[in-house]
Amino acid sequence: MRRLTVVQLLPALDAGGVERSTLEIAEALVSNGHRAIVVSNGGRMLPQLQAIGAEHVALAIGRKSPWTFRHVPALRRLFAEIDADIVHARSRLPAWLAWRALQGMRGPRPRFVTTAHGLNSPSRYSAIMARGERVICVSNVAREYLLQHYPRTDPQRLRVIPRGIDPARFPRVESGQEPDRALRARLSMQHSQLGGNGPLLLMPGRGTRLKGHADALDLLGALRADGMDARLWMPGALDPARAAYIDELQARAQAAGIADALAITAPTDAIAEAYAASDLVLQLSRKPEAFGRTVIEALAVGRPVLGWAYGGVGELLAQLQPEGAVVAFDMDALRQRARALLAHPPTPAATMPYTLQAMQRATMDVYRELSER
Repeated sequence: MRRLTVVQLLPALDAGGVERSTLEIAEALVSNGHRAIVVSNGGRMLPQLQAIGAEHVALAIGRKSPWTFRHVPALRRLFAEIDADIVHARSRLPAWLAWRALQGMRGPRPRFVTTAHGLNSPSRYSAIMARGERVICVSNVAREYLLQHYPRTDPQRLRVIPRGIDPARFPRVESGQEPDRALRARLSMQHSQLGGNGPLLLMPGRGTRLKGHADALDLLGALRADGMDARLWMPGALDPARAAYIDELQARAQAAGIADALAITAPTDAIAEAYAASDLVLQLSRKPEAFGRTVIEALAVGRPVLGWAYGGVGELLAQLQPEGAVVAFDMDALRQRARALLAHPPTPAATMPYTLQAMQRATMDVYRELSER
């Protein structure tokens, strides 16, 4: 394949699955001799992007305001000046800006790709994610969702490319079906609430109500009421911008008498070790996820996962660990299944089919397909 110039657009480079996928594809492009450019408002992952060898153009293209469309001419000039081959939008507002910029270009224009990372509320605004010349869907659930809500979408333009993990970054726990006790002991020294000999529940994710933290607290309370010395760690939930929500969770835990068994912390850079130290990983989003990267990360390490049986999480659990899927919002069933998984952890799958390398190859194939047309 000839050398390509690919521009990816997203609101910012803060923590999240969209941001991680952007960096992973930038890395694949650079390592294969292509030019990778990312347009965003920057963020804490910008140094990682630059270390890969990709370029960054700072534009505030994520703010939901009509004023944001003032960046359309700048994007149009950028696409022309760098002779872009592919413009790949990963979020709705950046996708609208890119589409408007492309429509106004004279002569040959870059090919337009979108990725449906989430199951956005159906609307004319969200419909832009189905307008790519190729639309990457991160799961079969995401593909069916687009076809259901945007029936005029040509199915031939859709490509299902699941997210993937690097197995080297998520090595299997050496102790087999048991968590790593040395890591657990080290963790309890950092967070005293996670001490004790009982099971450790892990719920990674951003501090937003949609992630289902309240359900995790109720599960913790139920297990402790059963006489189990369970502990719960929520790395990533602590966010100064959502202080009121965290106060609400702390008050709920205090009222339930479980505050001394709960640690709500900032994101951890050692998430693989966090999985390895845990007995059970929770994925309880109140809104269906398009994929659910937490599921494959935890299962790759060899830790069981408990989650609601819908969306991308349900799709993954049905394939990789059916014992962990529970009918959505059935708290009694959640409690019973948690006890069963803790008492008899399922045997981890021998291999993880969802790899970073497979995702990168498939995305490069999409770029190749469009660039050769």
